[in-house]
Order: sequence, then structure tokens, then C-alpha cells
Amino acid sequence: MKYVIVTGANGGMGKAAVSAFKKAGYFVFALDIAECEKQENVLPIKVDLTDENSVLSAFNMVSSITDDLAAIVHFAGVYTLDSLVEISEEKFVKAFNINVFGVYRINKTFLPLLKGGSKIIITTSELAPLNPLPFTGLYAVTKSTLDKYAYSLRMELQLLNISVTVLRPGAVNTGMLGVSTAELDKFCSTTQLYTCNAKRFKGIVDRVEARNVPPEKVANKALKILNKKRPKHIYKINRNPLLLLLNVLPARMQTWIIKKILK
Repeated sequence: MKYVIVTGANGGMGKAAVSAFKKAGYFVFALDIAECEKQENVLPIKVDLTDENSVLSAFNMVSSITDDLAAIVHFAGVYTLDSLVEISEEKFVKAFNINVFGVYRINKTFLPLLKGGSKIIITTSELAPLNPLPFTGLYAVTKSTLDKYAYSLRMELQLLNISVTVLRPGAVNTGMLGVSTAELDKFCSTTQLYTCNAKRFKGIVDRVEARNVPPEKVANKALKILNKKRPKHIYKINRNPLLLLLNVLPARMQTWIIKKILK
């Protein structure tokens, strides 16, 4: 029996991954701040990724069962949409604490259970290598930070024969899209600086997120990575052609286009 950890196991991509890994014969430790469904060969573990003691408690539960993890697969994350000059410091810090430090805490804590040939899969975003759109800046910054962290971690852990792979999905048909819409609606109704702009921006977001893929597609890609002897560092899923086209342009032209659309 091979053992894997999935964080964000109660979310759309996390649930799909737990199901795919279980069917493939893996025993899954399903980590999430919300209670996950109990099922055969799946052990739900409630954990707060922002709390070091909570992560350590999860480690103690896992290490009591196995000292050999085949993989850690990261799907936990929080979506934040707001103005960088209006967002509260608490919300700003929370985004980093979950999206970046949560991954760091899990990897550092569970490293003793990773052996040669083990894998770490980190889900970032197609926004990670691209220039962020307005009002998605904080989310893009956390994901690009995570992207760079994953590359640096790969450089180090290759010396221990542990691979690190990045998954960059575009829009995925999970509960996160609903959260995205709710965040945008909230922002449009509360911003004091960008009221007109925000309404126009909502149209852009709706068009981008309309082109989405089912979470099972991401889960199956993660499973293929688990089964590869030497996975690549980066795998991209559902890249949005409009975002790609925009990012081909010089930065000055990108900002001019966005200003024309939203002003």
C-alpha cells in the first residue's frame, strides 16, 4: 500500500483527487480544515494549515500509521479578490498564510516521511507566471510566490531524490468559482474607489471563468504525475487564450488596454 497526503481534500479538486488516488490503490490522508467524508482507504484529518500545532498533530497521526509517504499533493488555497489599497491587513496576511505558508508548513513538517522517489505536487495557478489583472493582484502574488517557492524547493530536494512538480490549472469548475463570483460581487458593492471599473471588470472575469474544466481533469493529471518516474516540473491545464495573448504584449501596452477597458 502506498500512502499520499492531499491537502484541501474537502474542496472540488481535493475531493476529485482523493477519489482518483483511492481508485488507483493509494491510501489517502485527507487533510482539510473542514471534516472530510470517511471512506475505505481514506483517513480524514482535520487540520488548520495556519496553525503549526495543528499541522504537527496531523503529522503525529500520519506517522503513527506509516513512515513512508509516496507523495504530498497540495490543493488547499484561498481565493482573494480585492483592491490592493482597500483590502484589510488581516485579509492580506490570511491569503499568504494559507496559500504560501500553509504549503511550507506541511512540506517542512512531513519531510521526514518522504523517501527517495517521493513526490510533492503543488497547485498554483495559470496566473502565477502572468502579469496579474487588477483586483486579482493579491491572489496572483501569492500564487507566483508559491510558484517560485516550488522551483527553489525542487532545486534543493532533487539532492534527496524527491521531486517537486507544479500544477497550473486555469479555471476549474469547483466551489472556488462560486467563491470567486461572491468575492467579486462583494468587492463591487463595497469598493469606494473603483465602482464603475469593478462592474466592467466583472464582465471580464465572467468570460474568463466561463471556459473551465471539471476538477476530475486536474485530479487525473495529478495521478499521472504520481505514477511517472521522472515528472516534469510544470504541467499546465486549461490555459486561457485571452490571458496568454494579453501577456504576450509589452507591459506598457497591457496596462493601457486594461485602462481603456475599465476606465
